[in-house]
Parts: sequence; C-alpha cells; structure tokens
Amino acid sequence: MSTISLDPRLNLQAIKNPPNQHGVVLEEIEGLLRVHKDGNIERPPIIPSVPSTLALPNGVKAKDVVIDKFTNLWARIYVPSHPGNLPVLVYFHGGGFCVGSAAWSCYHNFLGNLACKASCVIISVNYRLAPENRLPAAYDDGFKTLMWVKQQALSETSEQRWCLSRCSLSSLFIVGDSAGANIAYNVTTQLASCDPSTVRPLSLKGTILIQPFFGGEARTWSEKYATQPPTSALTLSNSDVYWRLALPLGANKDHPWCNPLANGVTKLRDLRLPAIMVCISELDILKDRNLEVCNALSSLGKRVETTMHKGVGHAFQVMQNSQLSYSRTQELISHIKAFINQ
Repeated sequence: MSTISLDPRLNLQAIKNPPNQHGVVLEEIEGLLRVHKDGNIERPPIIPSVPSTLALPNGVKAKDVVIDKFTNLWARIYVPSHPGNLPVLVYFHGGGFCVGSAAWSCYHNFLGNLACKASCVIISVNYRLAPENRLPAAYDDGFKTLMWVKQQALSETSEQRWCLSRCSLSSLFIVGDSAGANIAYNVTTQLASCDPSTVRPLSLKGTILIQPFFGGEARTWSEKYATQPPTSALTLSNSDVYWRLALPLGANKDHPWCNPLANGVTKLRDLRLPAIMVCISELDILKDRNLEVCNALSSLGKRVETTMHKGVGHAFQVMQNSQLSYSRTQELISHIKAFINQ
C-alpha cells in the first residue's frame, strides 16, 4: 500500500495538526505526511495505532518484539491457535516507504485475519521510514529481520520459543504490499545473490508481492489513464512524492530500486529466485507496471503466479471500505493460503 485512502466522511481539518509552525511545506500527502523546508516532518495520526494485545479473532495471539534497539527496529508476531508446524511469513507493510506502521489498526486486523485463515505465523516488520531514512534503509531492516529470525532459531535460550516452536523453518515466505512488496522483492533478490548457508536453517520457499510499488520515468497506460475508485489509495502525484522522498538524493524513477526493468533483466537470469506470486488489482494505477515485471521474470524462466482482483483498487485488502473489497480480501487470503501450502 502506498497510502491509505481518505474516507470522504472524515473531516480533514479536524485531524490536521495545529497551525503551521515550521514554515514552508516542501512535500505533502494530504492527511498523512508533510515535509517542511526546516527539516521537520509531520505524520498526522489519521490511522490509529493499536497495541498487540488488542483482541484478534479465533484465538490469534500477537506480540511485539525488539529486533534492533539501536535503530528501533521491531516486529509484531501473529500466531494462530492451529496445531502443528506452520509456514512463516515475514511481512512488510505499505505506505510509500514514508508512512505506515506494523501497529496500524488496518494491518493488525488484516494480518490477524490472514494468520488465522491461512494457518501461518506472521512476523510484521516495523522498518525505518523515509525521508529520515532513505532507501536502502528499509531493505537493510528487512535483511536484518531475516538474520534475527535465523539467530532466534539457532538459539537454545531464545525468548521467542513461544512462537518458534510453531514455525516450519523450511517454509519461509517473504511478503509485502505496495512499498512493502517492493521491500520483499529487493530483500528476495539480495538473498538470491547470497550463499544458501547465509540463512540456514531457514529455507526461503516463496515470495508474495501484493500490488508491488514499482515505478519508472516513462508512464504506463494504467498510470496515465486507469479509472480510479473515488477513494483511491494511490494517485500518480502521490506516487511521485513518495519516490522523491524515498530514493537516494539525485536518483530518478529509473533507479533499479524503483524500476527493476530499467537496466534490463539479464542480472536476474542467474539468480536463484524462489516461486513468486504477484497479486494485482484491476483498478490500480500500478497494474501495467506489475504485469511488466511478471512478464519479464517469466521470460527468464522464473516461476511466477499472478492473481487479478477484479473491480478493486490499490490497498483494498487493508481499506475494506466496501462489500466488494471485503470479498476480494477473502479471495486474496485464499490465494495466499494455497500458495504457501503447495
């Protein structure tokens, strides 16, 4: 998800901060982010954060754990009540790399539901945000989280035995939506270039990219002309703002972190990529970009599955602002469950 839509019933004036005390605003995503010329960054709390103790359905338990206290990297772990060893999903939330939290209520609800219905343990990563921490900070946090899971698995005295005892370490999946899917993709390619012993005893079985947030200098048809739902979660102008704030200074949208196809795909040919599932929304401006990446990977002989979710836009699975988005979310969860249990 590159942003959460603003429900037209919300009074934006009521949620905006007190009168501006920081001067000129250089960049803004209405209701979510303001970057001031003096360096101050505001993130109005339009989406509530909730504690891990907030009740979840069907006995799912959640707990927050510290991964790196020096960078304030932490994760929220969801464990369902199902018996047996379960697949493990390391999950990265959306928010254009600039907003969002593993504690946001929309993710707490979605991931609690996913853990229950797909019978999996989920480690939802609260990575560092841009522009304070531009890329590759989020990628580094993703890789560090995987190394933390490895260390916990190897430790006989791990404090996380309460959840590790439920995990099938040979069924590890890297997952994310929008900017989080971009992180999942880049962490996956980083792992693919490493010696397999780097993550043992973990075994990466697959990667799931939900509406992955990619871009490029040349606009695609869907970026220019796609019909957007009235409460669209991602506009083209907001997408440009996020990339300006997240990419290294001086980089444009053909930087490989934004556009993995900008420099060709030959570098991907020899990477040992796992099976990849890409979940695309029919009304998403990213639809064509997502399909281009799928086609490029398939042309290299990589195993790529795609799902197209009809009639919904970007981030429908966390917005759930209509009966259709709710039913499409159940479809998405069913696809994820089938993919991780192949």
